[in-house]
Amino acid sequence: MGSQIQFVEDKQEFSRFPTKAGRRSLSRSISQSSTDSYSSAASYTDSSDDETSPRDKTQLNSKGTSDFCVKNIKQAEFGRREIEIAEQDMSALISLRKRAQGEKPLAGAKIVGCTHITAQTAVLIETLVALGAQCRWTACNIYSTQNEVAAALSEIGVAVFAWKGESEDDFWWCIDKCVNMEGWQPNMILDDGGDLTHWVYKKYPNVFKKIRGIVEESVTGVHRLYQLSKAGKLCVPAMNVNDSVTKQKFDNLYCCRESILDGLKRTTDVMFGGKQVVVCGYGEVGKGCTAALKAMGSIVYVTEIDPICALQACMDGFRVVKLNEVIRQVDVIITCTGNKNVVTRDQLDRMKNGSIVCNMGHSNTEIDVASLRTPELTWERVRSQVDHVIWPDGKRVILLAEGRLLNLSCSTVPTFVLSITATTQALALIELYNAPEGRYKQDVYLLPKKMDEYVASLHLPTFDAHLTELSDEQAKYLGLNKNGPFKPNYYRYNHPSKIPLNDTQISDLCTIYLQWIPTSTTYMFSLVQSS
Repeated sequence: MGSQIQFVEDKQEFSRFPTKAGRRSLSRSISQSSTDSYSSAASYTDSSDDETSPRDKTQLNSKGTSDFCVKNIKQAEFGRREIEIAEQDMSALISLRKRAQGEKPLAGAKIVGCTHITAQTAVLIETLVALGAQCRWTACNIYSTQNEVAAALSEIGVAVFAWKGESEDDFWWCIDKCVNMEGWQPNMILDDGGDLTHWVYKKYPNVFKKIRGIVEESVTGVHRLYQLSKAGKLCVPAMNVNDSVTKQKFDNLYCCRESILDGLKRTTDVMFGGKQVVVCGYGEVGKGCTAALKAMGSIVYVTEIDPICALQACMDGFRVVKLNEVIRQVDVIITCTGNKNVVTRDQLDRMKNGSIVCNMGHSNTEIDVASLRTPELTWERVRSQVDHVIWPDGKRVILLAEGRLLNLSCSTVPTFVLSITATTQALALIELYNAPEGRYKQDVYLLPKKMDEYVASLHLPTFDAHLTELSDEQAKYLGLNKNGPFKPNYYRYNHPSKIPLNDTQISDLCTIYLQWIPTSTTYMFSLVQSS
């Protein structure tokens, strides 16, 4: 990594940070990121909060350290209580902490993290510290930080740079402060969305000489990693946690099934019964959202580009439509695709008065929020994270969290589900950090299935669940090890695989498919034999 990597989409160089007076004027981020909209979020904090920017304060924790930047370090005691509550429903992480604490598998690890900073994340961070790591942390979303939790982490010596309601410039400043610390260089990255990884590539490429691996947990961040890998620019191993079974099935599906209702209720007090709702995307997040809304009596439509997911939606009882077919009649639009411009300005113009628009994907690119910031439209703040966008004829559309991730911006997510994801992340960090040289090349890897099964097993005691054990005869019959793994790598656990393939894998699959083209009535038999 002798020279700085250039990205085609980068149009703006950040040679220096703006002055204090110009901090709020920064109009655009360097990539399609968690802050990628024309945000005025910094002025949207609760009126009860101190409006002074944390960047303008000098704060010390009880140990006299100032290597952090949070809203108010005096909130640390309240944050500690929230972390203690979260620990009660994250028994697997606590168990991992106790099992591995003596070995210190992360001794010498210097982890820089960019995730949502919540009580649940704090349990993960403190577990990493207990296992020997040094940590510096920042937020992957300008709205999802719990200020009191950030204070509690700073109080125990974790360098946290984050607060709820950051501006766009604050967001990148915090990331920079985590990475650019004199006398401290990270050797592991834990990312959620890819912004931290992107910033290091953009500003500090030499840091990757010391990095042993990247752990990424979002669709957006994984997509970026595969782009880098395909372009030959990924210079360290990376672990794709997002597509691990324990992330897809539990965090994406079950978490969103509960948190979508929580987020909508807290922000709008909406009644779900009888409402017409469009869910854009029927991946695991979309499946969770639709299941919850259907159970509450909503009339749910689904939009999809993937015929397999579309057929699943049909079989689950949902009508698959194009958004333009129902745009004038729906009450709520929820985006869950990870794509951009899923809901356009033209479609927003045609929505009826009082409609609600929100996003359950990681990045705020799915709803074209930037197109709404024009002189003819009026923005009216109703409450925290809730805006009325008013058209010249008086029509109002309710926009939640300025198109950012609804559940973590406007509500909370179930602690137990986050325990599953956090345990997966911890094991991925341990694996990459301790892997012998040569085990992982400069590519993107899935978490080994054995680790997925281990994560699941750590959570079974919560339900007093008891696994059935294979007899020697049964194990031999199935061709399995009695201790697992119990499924082949291609087993999908009832969700279609969306893991990007490299060119070699695509070539191999094309060869297989060509062999499967039916040439006679014996096609089905040969197909079974081939599989």
